[in-house]
Amino acid sequence: MSAPTVYDVAEQAGVSIATVSRVYRNPDSVRPGTRDRVLQAARGLGYVPSGNARGLASRSTGVLGLCFPDYADPDAEASAESDETDAAEMMLYSDEIIRGMERAARRHGYALLIAASLAGGPESLVAKVAGRVDGFAVLARTVPTEDLEVISRRLPVVMLAGPREIDHLDHIEVDNAAGQRELTRHLIADHGYRRLAFVGGEPDSPDAEARFRGYQAACRESGLPVPDQPDLRAEMTQAEGRRTAAALLARGGEPPEAVLFANDQMAVGALQALERRGVRVPGDIAVTGFDGIPLSRLVRPALTTVRQPTRHLGEQAVELLVRRLADREREPVSLMLPVTVTRRASCGCPGQD
Repeated sequence: MSAPTVYDVAEQAGVSIATVSRVYRNPDSVRPGTRDRVLQAARGLGYVPSGNARGLASRSTGVLGLCFPDYADPDAEASAESDETDAAEMMLYSDEIIRGMERAARRHGYALLIAASLAGGPESLVAKVAGRVDGFAVLARTVPTEDLEVISRRLPVVMLAGPREIDHLDHIEVDNAAGQRELTRHLIADHGYRRLAFVGGEPDSPDAEARFRGYQAACRESGLPVPDQPDLRAEMTQAEGRRTAAALLARGGEPPEAVLFANDQMAVGALQALERRGVRVPGDIAVTGFDGIPLSRLVRPALTTVRQPTRHLGEQAVELLVRRLADREREPVSLMLPVTVTRRASCGCPGQD
């Protein structure tokens, strides 16, 4: 079956090929109703706008792609220096994935095309990248599911992080639940902490939710009360870590002996807030994070965390893409990469790296 063309889309939508072209090149120049009709026709046909039709047809571009969200809005001024720091640390996460993919791509004779975007739409990453690569990896929640369904009909796609939303796509994630479970058990069994608090991410963050399930499992196994929800939820930034730390201190009753944050950025912000209030870490309250970002070992006290194999995540993405290019009919693969608890001073350990 031949790939659908711009002519097919134009016929299906009842417009000219020039209108189809404008929808993808300059969407604001097309009336919303017409634009929606063209995009609906394209999705239904499985049409992929291509900057290199020959490469798309032959699968011989020699390039693999990586799509990830742009964490900082270039049109919005940062409200504080911490906002810029939050974005920079998030970019470090993507940077490690990029390094892993580049290393593996070179090994297989491929170049790597990197694209970041704030949102989907006619000029989304799918439209910009799909026609220029042989296959691509996509970080969870970067590209709308319906767009991925269309592109995966033509190109190999590997999903990185988050749950497996599309059964027929290859998928890699890290063992968030097991890592948080092991860290929580360490605080309970090795340090004797009994009054714990968990600061989670927003409910639509699959990684944060998996980490909370790991926390629940450890509490259940240790005979501690098992909460239905995190003590607090927040955006996973340093600013929110500062805010939630202050909120926990302001609550009535005995303060927690240890606070587990769903990521390192929140935990780093909490360390700053606690220091300003004269609260000793870990003397008064232990603090832990998750991810293993570089900043976690530089703050004082150094942060106990769960380290993700982020670079390995990128390497495995390339391996799956290469295998899929060699055999498009093989069964989809879902990999779960292990994580490592790194014990440092913020929980009361002497520290390690």
